[in-house]
Amino acid sequence: MSEVEKAQSAAPGGDTIFGKIIRKEIPATILYEDDECIAFRDVQPQAPTHFLVIPKKPITQLSASGKADNQLLGHLMAVARDVAAQENLDKDGYRLIVNDGKNGAQSVYHLHIHVMGGRQMGWPPG
Repeated sequence: MSEVEKAQSAAPGGDTIFGKIIRKEIPATILYEDDECIAFRDVQPQAPTHFLVIPKKPITQLSASGKADNQLLGHLMAVARDVAAQENLDKDGYRLIVNDGKNGAQSVYHLHIHVMGGRQMGWPPG
């Protein structure tokens, strides 16, 4: 099933694979973790370097976040930047992607930032 097909059938609510990764119920290659978030390699990478940064707070999607989440959202961006540098992506650049909702191709309803690099990205992305 393609990512677009997954997004068309995905819906918010319930536990997600990311919740299971946060609770260490399923394995992941963790690159960074603190009290607020976790960063780990994507199991189906779309670039030579592809990892995700997710909040531990179960926010379903960016559009469902509120003003009370602003500091956390900024922290996620800072962690994405820091882990990208750790992965040596800061020299040639990288892309951050947040999919939101069905038309945004969101297939897992737990907010997450894709960080991809190691190759030239195309534009427009989709």
